[in-house]
Amino acid sequence: MADRPRDLAERMARRRKRAIGPAEKAGDGYLRESFILPRAAARARAQAFFARYPKAGYMSEVETWRELPGGDIEFTMRRLPSAD
Repeated sequence: MADRPRDLAERMARRRKRAIGPAEKAGDGYLRESFILPRAAARARAQAFFARYPKAGYMSEVETWRELPGGDIEFTMRRLPSAD
């Protein structure tokens, strides 16, 4: 008997849960680091991240960011594990 769409969806959901590691999201291969820092320190941390993991080699980027009520910046940086 052929799989129902629901069976396929459940199987894919189970596979996705196994692929997610502590530093990975949805098994997409990117490594993520999250920070909560004052604005100046956040800017310096992002610049240091890009200096260590250049965008061209690691596809590095600021994935998300937001300003918290106290003025701190919460942000997530992502990169590939290694450059090719």
